Amino acid sequence: MTDLNKKASAGFLELLLGLFILLFLPAWTFYYWQAWIFLATFSLPILAITLYLAKYDPKLLARRVNAGAGAEKEKTQKLIQAIAAMLFIIVMAFPAIDHRIHWSAVPLRTVFAGNGLVLLGLLIIFFVFKKNTFASATIEADNGQKVISTGPYALVRHPMYVGGIILFFGTPLALGSSWGLLTVVPLALVIVWRLLDEENFLLKNLPGYAEYRSKVKYRLVPFIW
Repeated sequence: MTDLNKKASAGFLELLLGLFILLFLPAWTFYYWQAWIFLATFSLPILAITLYLAKYDPKLLARRVNAGAGAEKEKTQKLIQAIAAMLFIIVMAFPAIDHRIHWSAVPLRTVFAGNGLVLLGLLIIFFVFKKNTFASATIEADNGQKVISTGPYALVRHPMYVGGIILFFGTPLALGSSWGLLTVVPLALVIVWRLLDEENFLLKNLPGYAEYRSKVKYRLVPFIW
């Protein structure tokens, strides 16, 4: 096993352990079937994507494993990533607290719809990875990086963030919490903050991005914004 694969494996196991703690410790029970289904729905596709990248695009995998506030080079992005990490914890843990205290009840069909949104978000992210080998976890412009304007990038300029927002809005529903949707709103706003700052960076550092921005008008939602 290469050092990259070891690092990716360690990162996946760390994510899995972190999710396990965030879902079951606040719930204070293992009898939380929504969490078990979500854990499989969320983690298995991520494992599959990781294995795919390890085989077909190890350079992108290397760009993805180096993530988080500490990996960012821009001060603003360090702050954004730190805030996003805290909000991610809240998005995952709040539904577990809701489950323990019984603040809200979600029908079975809504739980499965939430898991469907999680899968849809991850599928969009996978298509982004297939199209854009420069889809780094940090804001940067590598030597030789080119503007991608086909596939999902022909519809919106930030399709990976679209996938992430869909995933996060599906998460509380998958975990059986309607009140948990409120925790996703600030995280979505931080994602918007990140993409706006990223656009300013790319305009200055990625040749051809200004032309691409004038061609593809919408950032996240076609015909709206």
